[in-house]
Amino acid sequence: MQSVQIRIEGSELPGRPGAAQADPLRLGNVHVGVQRKSEVVDRFRADAAGAVWEFEVTSREVDGLLDVGGPYVHGRPGARFLYLSWGAVDGDTFGGFRRAKLMFGDIPTELLRAAHEGGGVLVARLGLTGADGGPVCARVRPPAVSWQLA
Repeated sequence: MQSVQIRIEGSELPGRPGAAQADPLRLGNVHVGVQRKSEVVDRFRADAAGAVWEFEVTSREVDGLLDVGGPYVHGRPGARFLYLSWGAVDGDTFGGFRRAKLMFGDIPTELLRAAHEGGGVLVARLGLTGADGGPVCARVRPPAVSWQLA
């Protein structure tokens, strides 16, 4: 088994001053983080200037195809994904209310294979404000997310 280094770079958070839902998100102490198993970790406030998550997933070759795994990876083989989860923070409690799904199937095969072979860090870049002005949610597909090797 090998590993793939992942970096997700989020910009344009919905709680920034001037954004459509800035005040309710800031007053509600809304944060976004990456989901590791059932826990949301490495959280950023909805009004942060940006958010960057870095972590590692395992990768292996299965019948000529790459499969990924580890605590950050969700879904069944052939439909694996990462979650960015939104929630209101109250003390130690994270009350999740939206999630954005980044599908491994949306990553160009040559990039995923190069990362699997140690060719660099797999980087996703996306805006974190959805079309409704609130937190981005549901499946985030290219071109709303771009993948590259760094």
